[in-house]
Amino acid sequence: MKDRTDQIKGFAAGVGLMYLLDPDRGARRRALVRDQLVHLNRKLEDGVDAAARDARNRSRGIAARARRRLQHDHAPDQVVRERVRSRLGRVCSHPGSIEVSVQDGLVTLTGPVLAAEVDQILAQTRSTRGVRGIVNQLHAHPTGEGVPGLQGHGARPGARPELLQENWTPALRLLVGSVGATALAGGLRNGGISGVAATIAGGAMLARAATNLPTRRVVGLRSGRRTVTLQKGINIDAPVDRVWDVWTRFENLPRFMAHLEEVHATGDGRSHWVARGPAGTRFDWDAEVTRWEPHREIAWKSVEGATVANSGVVRFEPTPDGGTHIDVRLSYSPPAGAVGHAIASLLGSDPKRAMDDDLVRLKSLLEEGKASAEGETVTLEALETP
Repeated sequence: MKDRTDQIKGFAAGVGLMYLLDPDRGARRRALVRDQLVHLNRKLEDGVDAAARDARNRSRGIAARARRRLQHDHAPDQVVRERVRSRLGRVCSHPGSIEVSVQDGLVTLTGPVLAAEVDQILAQTRSTRGVRGIVNQLHAHPTGEGVPGLQGHGARPGARPELLQENWTPALRLLVGSVGATALAGGLRNGGISGVAATIAGGAMLARAATNLPTRRVVGLRSGRRTVTLQKGINIDAPVDRVWDVWTRFENLPRFMAHLEEVHATGDGRSHWVARGPAGTRFDWDAEVTRWEPHREIAWKSVEGATVANSGVVRFEPTPDGGTHIDVRLSYSPPAGAVGHAIASLLGSDPKRAMDDDLVRLKSLLEEGKASAEGETVTLEALETP
């Protein structure tokens, strides 16, 4: 097992060195990797600062709550009532069916509720600031059948632990990321089955904390076409009909979109796309147009089974000076999810930068009549020629 792991590490290192030391493009690739590492370091510093501020604010909040608990709350009955109603909304599927009245801090609850929710309702009410006691006059029902106040609505999710929430706070991300990095380093150092397990778990924790995305999107499982979403807008000094005409000739897109090698229509609103990936890889997929509003909007999505599931929409809006504003929104799910996107970006295949460069070249084509892509000069006249 250890020998095989060492072989995989050696192979990966060899591929990486070949990619970075390539005589023709190695210098540019190394510069891109260096830029990405500098950018990553700045983001890490910003993240640590945000986590420190979040931790300070949390500690102040905890101290404030502790002080309030030690002090008697003289809030008016109306304020206590609103506090209780707010808390009930978290644990009760039909909070509107409960009547809440308060007199000198004594809370009276009346109305129909589901029997399974009674304990949570009482616990939430009891823990509300300003509540001195509870009078339970709730009518518990095993189901909502036949009870008008318990019709419709779904069960409330309740207060979810922060670890189970989709968006984590900076402090939690720093904590989980630190634990993940420690586990990852220990797993790589120790080897064996336990080392592999620690490496996988640590890497997953580190990726989850770094991206702040749900785990399924981090690794690309059941994430559809929306693991990564990019958006860019640009103004072009050319009328909408001219911009639309150039953009919708799909076979010409590779002339100014550097990451594309080939696009050709296959009929029935479908087309076949071939694109370059990191380290010389190539991806191809079929896409279909899902919305076509001439001179206004075009949307597409990849068909089932695409290696890189993706979807997107481009909107064309006229500007007051006779130009065009293009808004592009692209979502895709690379192999290995957000982790694959991060690795690709580190190796110099940054989709966000590529989109920016492509739109700048399109702007140059339409405003100046020419643009350069991959060392080749493309003219607008050549694109407009059928």
